Amino acid sequence: MAEGPGVAPTGAAASAYEALTKRLGEEIHVSDWLLVTQHRVDAFAGATGDHQWIHVDPERAARESPYKAAIAHGYLTLSLHVLLRDLVAADKPYAPGVVSVINYGLNKLRFPNAVRVGARVRGRFTLVGVEVVAANVLQVAEQYLVEIEGQAKPACIAESLFRVIF
Repeated sequence: MAEGPGVAPTGAAASAYEALTKRLGEEIHVSDWLLVTQHRVDAFAGATGDHQWIHVDPERAARESPYKAAIAHGYLTLSLHVLLRDLVAADKPYAPGVVSVINYGLNKLRFPNAVRVGARVRGRFTLVGVEVVAANVLQVAEQYLVEIEGQAKPACIAESLFRVIF
């Protein structure tokens, strides 16, 4: 199978490529608000082994942290990408003819603001790139921005990459 520059997309991939290139720079999804609970933070700490007190000890965090509350792990905020983007719902394919969507990684990642437990966040997604990887595979780049309700500074800004397979 030929890959990379010079490979033309075929079938549904060609249609999706044409449609997506017309939307570059456009905000293409805004999620619903999601409440960040202590339970979610504790479950993430358990999964990753990161039990730092600023995340899992609300009483101590209220006394000693600069945020005066427990905060979500930065990587927890990043990991909400899949939930907030809703790319894996079988009833809502990314484009007609999609067989699967594969997380390919990140180009850039920053955590400019902390998410306090009890805050609500939502994701805003802007299409920033699309390229042909193979005749039936597109690589899509989106900016993932996590807003915190009532705050001007976002919690997370990342450029995420995923592969769309037709």
